[in-house]
This record gives sequence, structure tokens and C-alpha cells, in this order.
Amino acid sequence: MTEAEPVVTYHRAGAQHAAGMVEVIHAAFGARPPLDPPSTADAETPETVTEALAAGTGVYATVDDRPAGVIIIEPSESGTGILRRVSVHPDFQRHGIASTMVAECQLLATELGCRRLELFARGEFPELIGYWQHRGFAIVRQAPHGVVLGRELPRRLLVPTPDAMHELGRRIAARSRAGDVIIASGDLGAGKTTLTQGIGSGLGATGQIISPTFVLSRIHPGADGHPDLVHVDAYRLSTPDELLDLDLDESLDRSVTVVEWGEGIAEQLSAERLQVLVLRGADPEDETRTVLLSSSGERWSDDDLDALVGAAADSDDDTSRVDQQRGVAAHG
Repeated sequence: MTEAEPVVTYHRAGAQHAAGMVEVIHAAFGARPPLDPPSTADAETPETVTEALAAGTGVYATVDDRPAGVIIIEPSESGTGILRRVSVHPDFQRHGIASTMVAECQLLATELGCRRLELFARGEFPELIGYWQHRGFAIVRQAPHGVVLGRELPRRLLVPTPDAMHELGRRIAARSRAGDVIIASGDLGAGKTTLTQGIGSGLGATGQIISPTFVLSRIHPGADGHPDLVHVDAYRLSTPDELLDLDLDESLDRSVTVVEWGEGIAEQLSAERLQVLVLRGADPEDETRTVLLSSSGERWSDDDLDALVGAAADSDDDTSRVDQQRGVAAHG
């Protein structure tokens, strides 16, 4: 009889989790080598953690209901979310818990209105600094006994209906030009193809735009001077080399190339990319989607992203309502 796999659950942290969070913080920081000056983590209590969560939010992970991981997010007036007490219980380290918590924190921080994340890392732990750098954080300034690392957060908007998703695609098309690469990722059935159909509509692209799962890519000629739309589905591709076999570079300069399921596969196509992550809510009957917009390179400016978010929010008053939460809330 095989041993059952442990069940890892990620919760939006609340007061009811404070005692377990303190257990993780004390165990994780207590297992580190002695520091000078010492960490203040051992002074955390359920009361201090509850107070911090009331001012911000956080993620709490459990493994088979045992306390396993903690991150507290403290928002600032400048729009920066500060990650504090990032810790995984020594019993559960090296199982990917920290990486998942960091990903969930990015989503939660956007809900708080944060535009970037920062955290402090002690200089005695260069491998820890490297960990954060591999996750998109960069050293932004020196600090006593360590460094502050930070990264920009994606823009977040709520899209209440498929029609609104189509309209978001049209708005992206209005700001697109030949040579653009757009990577659309996210949950199965969340609306990536609907978004692409909107982009095609905005470009005046001819031909029916459907998921090209079995032919991998389709070219839809643009109209009225608009670039062509190249629609790629990378769902069945496992390596960037397989994408190169499609010879997309032949059409790249004269087209807007949209790659569904392209995260981790299509980044090589261009250093200048628009990245669109589409997430379903916890309620399968709810059509509302959370969309995260981010960019690489200088092609898509902060003004472009702000305009896309602002225009989408203005187009439907429903986008201001609180969505059915995904990720941490869906699991706990």
C-alpha cells in the first residue's frame, strides 16, 4: 500500500491562522544560524501577527493541516507591498511551498492596490538573495545588514463577461503594432481565445479565430493597413525549440503574434512582450475573470498598461465589484 501524498493548502491568512503562523515563524527563523544583530522574529505573537494582517494581508500554507508556510504583506502609502516574515517550517522546506506562496502574494498585493513588492534580505544569506533574484526581484538599495529587493507587479482588472473580455482584446489591438508579441496564459477555459478574438476584431483580421490546438498556428490577414494576426496555441508544446520549429520568425516583424499557453515557451520570440494572465474565480458559475497585465522591455509603457486597465474599468461598472477569489481563497 502506497503512502498518500501530503495535501498542501494555501489560505488567505486571517486571525484564525495567527497561532499557526507564529509556530512557522519561530521554527523557521529559529533554525537559521545566529545573526548579529539577531532577528526579531522570535518576538512575534498571535496578537502581533493578527494586527499585521488587519493592516494588510498574507498567505498561510498548511501540509495535512500542519502549519507549513507564512508570508505577511504590509502595504505602504507609496503603493509598495512589503513582504515580511517569509518562512517555511523546516519540516516542509524544499517542496516548492515558498515559490507558490510568492506567486499568490503577487495576486493578493494587486488586490490591495500595490504596484510593486519589496522585501529585506540579510547579507549573511547570499543564497537567499539569489532565490529572490531568480523570481524577478532585483536589488534596489543597500540597507543596514542587508539589501532591499523589489519587483514591479502586474496591473489587475476584473472582466465580468465574455463580451468584456472581447472588448479588452479590441483595446489591446488598438495599441498594438507590427512586431508585437502577446503571451496569453492562465486557467483552462478562462477566456484566452475570446481575448484573442477581440484582438483579431480590432485588427480587422479575416477568417474565423478559434483555438488552433491541432494545427498549432494560424495566420489571419489584417485589414485597412493593420498588421496580420498570428494566432499560436502552445498547449501541446513542451519546449521553446518546438515553438521555433513553427518558423514564426518569418512573420514576426509584420504581424501581431498572440501565443496562448505561451508562458515559459514563447519568451524567446521577443524581449518586448505584453503578458496577459487570465484567471478563473472559485465559483465555476461566475463568468468574472481576473486579468493581470504586465510587460517585458520598453515597448509597453506604464501608461499603456494603465490605459488598458482604466479603459476596461470604465467600460463596465461591474468591474469594481469584489470577485470570487481564486488561489489562496479558493483553497481555504
